Amino acid sequence: MRRQRQAKIVATLGPATSSRDTITALFQAGADVFRLNMSHGSQEDHRKNYDILRELETRFGRPIGVLADLQGPKLRIGSFANDAIELERGQAFRLDLDEAPGDTLRVGMPHPEIFAVIKAGHRILLDDGRVVLEVTRSGEDFAETTVIAGDGLSNNKGLNLPGVALPIAALTDKDRADLDFALELGADWIALSFVQRPEDIIEAHELVGGRAAVMAKLEKPSAIVELDEIVALSDGIMVARGDLGVELKPEEVPGLQKRIIRACRKAGKPVIVATQMLESMITAPTPTRAEASDVATAVYDGADALMLSGETAVGEYAAETVGMMDRIMVVVEQDTLYEPTIASPEATSADAISAAARQVVETVNASAIVAYSVSGSTTLRAARERPEVPILGLTPKVESARRLALVWGVHSVHTQDAHDFVDMVRHAVALAKDEGFAVPGERIVITAGVPFGTPGSTNTLRIARVY
Repeated sequence: MRRQRQAKIVATLGPATSSRDTITALFQAGADVFRLNMSHGSQEDHRKNYDILRELETRFGRPIGVLADLQGPKLRIGSFANDAIELERGQAFRLDLDEAPGDTLRVGMPHPEIFAVIKAGHRILLDDGRVVLEVTRSGEDFAETTVIAGDGLSNNKGLNLPGVALPIAALTDKDRADLDFALELGADWIALSFVQRPEDIIEAHELVGGRAAVMAKLEKPSAIVELDEIVALSDGIMVARGDLGVELKPEEVPGLQKRIIRACRKAGKPVIVATQMLESMITAPTPTRAEASDVATAVYDGADALMLSGETAVGEYAAETVGMMDRIMVVVEQDTLYEPTIASPEATSADAISAAARQVVETVNASAIVAYSVSGSTTLRAARERPEVPILGLTPKVESARRLALVWGVHSVHTQDAHDFVDMVRHAVALAKDEGFAVPGERIVITAGVPFGTPGSTNTLRIARVY
């Protein structure tokens, strides 16, 4: 099951992909990590899908990453007496805390914390930006607005406040319950929605307690203000372009995507680009040329993984979509213009070894880098260097192997740790050959930490010939 590419694919499971056959098809088509979207489906649904994934893992002998994506706070307006209303640009429209059904003049907005921070001049976006209101006057329980854009509104639509940091915690009661469930289940990554500040990540880490890796979903512009600190505190980052695209101008999102990817590359943290990658394939067997270009751009930029949402959760061509993304990635990575940015190593022995491994690969024309790691840190450092050859990530911890399934260039293998130096070389050579990364006569570069089994002690580099 070796992939012929370095970038990874995350596939969201849903109604269209909830059977053993359809999940198997996604995996065989190229999915490396599977997303359990806690915004939809029951916990029993997620448990069933998780069990299928672990069966696949055993059947194919390849670690599979599972990402549990928490819903986060959902800000919505109330309902209308007739379910929907018509609006006219320039008309007055009031938002308040009254729970009574709304009409063409007003509707409830059951979020007192929002009234506490909005002011005249602020804009409120409803229904993913289809309706735009501008605040003219506000108080602790109301906001009077003018309709700037949009001509219709229906029950319980979502709302966004661009440029306003909201006094709302990233984790709701539902999220805490879903987090406990996901950790009990054995999820490898926890994606935290509605991240606004570094403190949100700190709280998540305290609750997770090292049982999974924490991924910050960047979907609020306020998070970008403290991007570097959020990246530093997180184990990974997701560029959630859908919500970012609502709160920012469309023309601002592409540049921001590149900025986030570069920040993650510099810090050596894996980064996912998500939302509407191949959206048209929900109902069509082929993507638009613009979508294919969008996928390619994210790969050229150096993203570790790209994520499919509705395309695989509810799409009519789920496996075909994964296969299409796989083919686009392969073609991009074979392009002579594809030159992944190499991050500057930090002044540590571990980074020095990882940087040297990349240079040695080029000098001796090695076929692969074999990275021994308990926690996965050695393998992450190797991936940060973006070598020209695949990285065989060996770890005695299955949890580390599954987390590394998300990382660029890493073919993750759960195996026993080395007992001594000779055993390390022999084991690395055997696995490189068995996994199809080298043939007899070729060379591999091995990195590890001595003494063996000590996390974070990368200090050894060895060149070995496959026999």
